[in-house]
Amino acid sequence: MIPYWFLFAFFAGGALLRRPREQADAFPLLFAGAVLIAVMVGLRHEVGADWEQYRFIFSFARYADLPRQMELGDPGYQLLNWAVQQLGGPFWVVNLVCGAIFALGLWRLCRVQPEPWLAMLVAVPYLVVVVAMGYTRQAVAIGILMAGLAAVTRGASTMRFILYVAAAALFHKSAVVVLPLVAFASDRNRLVNVAVALAGTVLLYTLFLERSVDALLRNYIVAEYSSQGAMIRVAMSLLPGLLFLALPSLFRFEEGERRLWRNFAWAAVAMAVALAVSPSSTAVDRLALYLLPLQVVVLARVPGTLLGRGLGIVAVVAYALAVQYVWLNHAAHAEYWLPYQFVPLFDGA
Repeated sequence: MIPYWFLFAFFAGGALLRRPREQADAFPLLFAGAVLIAVMVGLRHEVGADWEQYRFIFSFARYADLPRQMELGDPGYQLLNWAVQQLGGPFWVVNLVCGAIFALGLWRLCRVQPEPWLAMLVAVPYLVVVVAMGYTRQAVAIGILMAGLAAVTRGASTMRFILYVAAAALFHKSAVVVLPLVAFASDRNRLVNVAVALAGTVLLYTLFLERSVDALLRNYIVAEYSSQGAMIRVAMSLLPGLLFLALPSLFRFEEGERRLWRNFAWAAVAMAVALAVSPSSTAVDRLALYLLPLQVVVLARVPGTLLGRGLGIVAVVAYALAVQYVWLNHAAHAEYWLPYQFVPLFDGA
């Protein structure tokens, strides 16, 4: 467990020790933290519940031509595996590229928050340790979407965000579900934005999801797959969502950002309702992962709003510590993440 706690301590130290006027000067060190995340995600060995599945995809690429490889779905991820195999590279190169994309997206979103170190820390226990080190394809998609969300908060258009969604969908088709949340938040040419978003959603659905819907329904809904702890993971977005919905003016968002994260908050509420009525908690659980940036953004604003800065930082650090401790020690599938192993220690990995 030591590597996980080292990662936690790095960002907790930054959050606790950096003063407000030092935050902007700390971006190079914060970027070094993102590099650390990329390295830990990319150079892990036999970490994550889906490790063998990803190893199979990489091994398959050794013998398959590109069209055959693409039949496995998620073309961005398949192309990456195929290209690395053709170049004679090892499996960890695939993971390192995916880890770098995820970490860069997370860094871009966190650096535009008022407490960037705290935002990065909030992401560590689940978004980094569990998602990025366990669900590689969806982690890349989330990383690209976080970069897109950072761009939107800086004034990027809906059309530009569609490009981020399209790139994310190359690694996990379900990323298209985020597009309406952003499109309906825009205040510029709202009717045009809605039309563009609907057209973009239909196009991306047709390109990435349409042929997979039957399989998704069969694998998740009809089979009634259940994820242990799904309610806890949905609650990780629901609680900050409810906090924001109850006290929206307290968080000092610009109007466009306020609408954006309001949509994410209502989506978190909808996921909680869906979890209660859906026959498959796994389907809801996987879609709810796209709402995790909400907790990063909202909890990074607790200091100086709900609580004084010092007390607020301590409270959020304590929350993140509790999440990481409980998951590593009591989660049903934590055994797949323990112990953390570093790939250079294993020949031929």
